[in-house]
Amino acid sequence: MTPTLKPSILGKINMVLISSIFTLTSGFEYLISQAPRRDVVFLLDGSDDTRSGFPAMRDFVQRVVETLGVDENKDRVAVVQYSRDPAAQFYLNTYTTKGEILNTVRGLTHKGGRPLNTGAALQYVRDNVLTASSGSRRTEGVPQLLILLSGGRSFDNVDTPASALKELGVLIFGIGTRSSDSRELQRISHDPSYALSVSDFTDLPNIQQQLLSSVESVVIDVTPESTTDLGIKDVVFLVDGSDGTRNGFPAMRDFVQRVVGKLNVGGDKDRVSVVQYGRDQEVHFYLNTYTTKEDILNTVRSLRHRGGRPLNTGAALQYVRDNVLTASSGSRSQEGVPQMLILLTSALKDSGVLIFGIGTRNSSREVQGIATDPSFSQSVSEFTDLPSVQEQFFSTLITVQVEATPKTPTVIVDQSIARKDVVFLLDGSDGTRNGFPAMLDFVQRVVEKLTVEENRDRVSVVQYSRESEAHFYLNTYTTKEDVVDTVRGLRHKGGRPLNTGAALQYVRDNVFTASSGSRRTEGVPQLLILMNGGRSFDNVDTPASALKELGVLVFGIGTRSSDSRELQKISYDPSYALSVSEFTDLPNVQQQLLSAMSTVIVQAPRRDVVFLLDGSDGTRSGFPAMRDFVQRVVETLGVDENKDRVAVVQYSRDPAAQFYLNTYTTKGEILNTVRGLRHKGGRPLNTGAALQYVRDNVLTASSGSRRTEGVPQLLILLSGGRSFDNVDTPASALKELGVLIFGIGTRSSDSRELQRISHDPSYALSVSDFTDLPNIQQQLLSSVESVVIDVTSESTTDLGIKDVVFLVDGSDGTRNGFPAMRDFVQRVVGKLNENRDRVSVVQYSRESEAHFYLNTYTTKEDVVNTVRGLRHKGGRPLNTGAALQYVRDNVFIASSGSRRLEGVPQILILLNGGRSFDNVDTPASALKELGVLVFGIGTRSSDSRELQNISYDPSYALSVSEFTDLPNVQQQLLSAMNTVIVQVTTMTPTVKPIILVSCY
Repeated sequence: MTPTLKPSILGKINMVLISSIFTLTSGFEYLISQAPRRDVVFLLDGSDDTRSGFPAMRDFVQRVVETLGVDENKDRVAVVQYSRDPAAQFYLNTYTTKGEILNTVRGLTHKGGRPLNTGAALQYVRDNVLTASSGSRRTEGVPQLLILLSGGRSFDNVDTPASALKELGVLIFGIGTRSSDSRELQRISHDPSYALSVSDFTDLPNIQQQLLSSVESVVIDVTPESTTDLGIKDVVFLVDGSDGTRNGFPAMRDFVQRVVGKLNVGGDKDRVSVVQYGRDQEVHFYLNTYTTKEDILNTVRSLRHRGGRPLNTGAALQYVRDNVLTASSGSRSQEGVPQMLILLTSALKDSGVLIFGIGTRNSSREVQGIATDPSFSQSVSEFTDLPSVQEQFFSTLITVQVEATPKTPTVIVDQSIARKDVVFLLDGSDGTRNGFPAMLDFVQRVVEKLTVEENRDRVSVVQYSRESEAHFYLNTYTTKEDVVDTVRGLRHKGGRPLNTGAALQYVRDNVFTASSGSRRTEGVPQLLILMNGGRSFDNVDTPASALKELGVLVFGIGTRSSDSRELQKISYDPSYALSVSEFTDLPNVQQQLLSAMSTVIVQAPRRDVVFLLDGSDGTRSGFPAMRDFVQRVVETLGVDENKDRVAVVQYSRDPAAQFYLNTYTTKGEILNTVRGLRHKGGRPLNTGAALQYVRDNVLTASSGSRRTEGVPQLLILLSGGRSFDNVDTPASALKELGVLIFGIGTRSSDSRELQRISHDPSYALSVSDFTDLPNIQQQLLSSVESVVIDVTSESTTDLGIKDVVFLVDGSDGTRNGFPAMRDFVQRVVGKLNENRDRVSVVQYSRESEAHFYLNTYTTKEDVVNTVRGLRHKGGRPLNTGAALQYVRDNVFIASSGSRRLEGVPQILILLNGGRSFDNVDTPASALKELGVLVFGIGTRSSDSRELQNISYDPSYALSVSEFTDLPNVQQQLLSAMNTVIVQVTTMTPTVKPIILVSCY
């Protein structure tokens, strides 16, 4: 959907941004104007029931084609006819002239057949017609239009394929007759208003102009070359004049001149200012310096490159805000005149600024982050290509339309028995009165998909407008029937204004609590599904952040009346903000919501927790406090045989296990036993011997440890004195096993000794006396949560026999991150099976270099030693496409040790730190055709869409902020490898997996 931004926003500040860090070359011809480009597909109902109406359909197609500007570089046309099965009459790249298309359409014959499978036809168009190989230019940003002519109700399901087309950004227009299902056509169409109806196909000429007008309104027209009247406005150009733009500066200067040439400059009309910056800022002239276009152009023409480093964009943006967009400098923002900055950041976003970004390939990710919406950012290869986006830029300024395309979440996490606490937050304000029944129906349908039981899924519903009201809490009902019956009887609340912020705070403070049935502290995922029909009257940022900090996964669903950016901010991730035209269209996003819910829900943590208590003579008075502390920590755990397990050991001279990890399976049994513990007594204090005892006798499979299954092993040591024996060797032995040790001591303890014992010195906590343990309880629990997330099993991860290739970005941009990549490769190799798995490493930048092949080494030690000695390659540009082709042609072959033909999975792990200079689609497809499973791990510098395209599946593209954060996704990668290899080997034994790790 493409909602137009409200005038109230437009009346504030509109801003545009030009930023880059790339060198430029000269020589690009300026294009004065460009006719609209569209890819138009006609999908014609050729079933038995349309035999008499088919000539009228054919004539209609001809008349519409007559209005198009058919050409290879303008409009392209395809026609598909369907009944039981679809058949393409011709594709988008079959014909390049209007005459050829008209001749072919004239000769079309009715297909016939039944039943009418419109859903299959829509899927066919998505998979076979709107593709690059069939002539679609979707990836170039060319609008994709599908015009459906249907004469009956579909025999199959249309919702899923229609949603899939919409997610691709396809604009669907549905045209039906009195025999059609009008609601079905509305659901299929891009918007219900795009579903047109005639009594009979012979009446098609009556709606031809209506269709063409709708097409024109949704496809952005290119701005004419003459002066562009955007209304009175203040325009500030903030130009990057750092060392990195020296070569490109003339092109930027020319671009400013051309844009100014489009403006209606005058004291009471458009005003212009130019600021250049690098390390510092320099105002060349303010908004009130010149009142004629000629003066501005003369000054811009003579601008010289400033130079300097580093590039302080943040300081420059703040400078513009504080010194240029002010009344004294000529700004008319207080008079309601739109303020446009060509370059921007979040400080101005908060002022209601609309940010448009133009960047080069080296800065496009940053520009997207700065822009108000990613769709407001445009990219050129070099600044010399700026003319190619000029018209598109003006069109965006005029229409200021935001396209909200929901994305499917890319996180994959394994689930066993899923337990969820699900809260629905419904907008019950005056503005949703008509849509409220549709919201209730949607809640019922989602609840039907849940397993509502006290120990499985729990549900709560809250309605809000000015104030919030809980209809029932998470612990009110324990059956699906009770929940559905109550939802069915809910009445619309009404009221205004809409205080979404207060409602979010309300559910945080009153619903996601233990007393209301929330099981958050037991590790049960907390989900909030917000259905919202308008912009909030109050602030949503703080309460939304508070929910996220609580770990609540928020999904926002809005209509065209909602503020899409507000919903994205509220949602746990912007991709979890879904959009429908009206609440009656909620069924269209139901499956998308359920899929997102199922993919982001993290399996309740499983941990083996051992408490090691100092029971020596010196802790007699403090022992009750230790015992109470253990009870309180156990209360926060999800004790169960398949979740958290607990053991307690007490020691002085000798250690004694009070109970093992497999002794008890319920929290009640553990708490009862802890409550009855007695102080052991004795001296001296042999902490070293106790640590060794835990390693040899407690953290073992026979005692209930699940270490070899990858379950995190935690040891919480409470010690009240310095150890009489040596602690270093046994502590190291535990760490080598992968045990996470937390040391808690008193003022009588040796703090340095505790730090040496602990997994990390920061995990050594201290209290004055054991009675102060409650003061550090939350700190301990937070440390446990944060470290368990990153823990992986110390033992080899058995994914079965496989060939693993690491493709590592060694370009100039990854110099600082290369050591972290190298460490990551070593850790992953450490999880592989020696003598079964084979490993290869390739590094690339402009060109690719194989450090060793799959058959070079046969021992883990040789592989790790070689990886340890790898040096950064360097070079530019980054040719990821060529590198993918290189591994396909030179590494995944039998002579290099690949066992693909023997059915051994092939895994490629690509670590990449930027957008590729060359095309990646063809070589990525070639790898997938080989059966290679591609997983992507990227940093914020990567192009996430490019990584998703390269990966075997978009959900296998993983993300980290920096390469140093790679350990955070190690377990996720191994789990994904395991999941996909199991699927592949079960379904298609000959397919090989590839893992791509890249940075975005």
